Amino acid sequence: MLNRLSAATKRYGIAGTVRAAMRKALSLGNEPPELLRGVFSTYEEAIAAVSPGLLAGYNNQEIVDECVEHFSTILPSDAPVLQWLERLLPSVTTILDAGGHVGVKYRAFREHLRLDDRQVNWIVYDTPAMVRAGRQRAAREGLERLSFIEKPKDAPLIDLMLCSGLLQFLDIPFPELMRQLPARPRHLLLNKVATRDGRTVVTLVRIAGAEVPYQIRDRAEFLRSLDSLGYEIVDEWVLPEFTRPITADPSLGASTSRGYYARLSRP
Repeated sequence: MLNRLSAATKRYGIAGTVRAAMRKALSLGNEPPELLRGVFSTYEEAIAAVSPGLLAGYNNQEIVDECVEHFSTILPSDAPVLQWLERLLPSVTTILDAGGHVGVKYRAFREHLRLDDRQVNWIVYDTPAMVRAGRQRAAREGLERLSFIEKPKDAPLIDLMLCSGLLQFLDIPFPELMRQLPARPRHLLLNKVATRDGRTVVTLVRIAGAEVPYQIRDRAEFLRSLDSLGYEIVDEWVLPEFTRPITADPSLGASTSRGYYARLSRP
């Protein structure tokens, strides 16, 4: 486990305080493996196959409190994102955290990145259930620069979009999400993207009392979609702790968790 920490801190130059937090996270062990069930061609097919007695999809109140404290700390998988945010923040004032739960990454990164001192506006886009809970939590904690939206079109002009763990749960194609924004941001930080070498498949993952469609993307097709949006890949990384066999159908091989920093190169 500590070899992963050493590699991340060496490659991404993570500061000592963050390194200590990551070491603590690693000492608690790996993330629990996803319990994947079934293989489907589309999100809709997966939703239709949710087990009787379980909630369907991510927009459920029962999921809101799942792992909030865990994800509100700096985790080993955050290392590349932190490195790129440190580099980019001098020219970034507005961040859209798509799929940002109740603002967990804002809480995790706030002190280390000095988000308050920099006066960064951090906007979370998520499901209505998450947004309601996030607004209530932010108001209680007095987090004035943390705000929430339910629709991408409601975002202001943003400098950077962060998607950390969103893409496998996204119920629309990623280019469609991007087209709903008022304008494309200059920077994209995509982390924990489930990919495979082959056609895109959807399975179901159990979260609290729900089953949620979990998309494992055709890697080559996904990279083409970024290019079609005008983005060039500047950096790419693999997250071994989230890379595992597709247990629902081992013949499909592995789901490899990747991250990307992409920069807008064409208007």
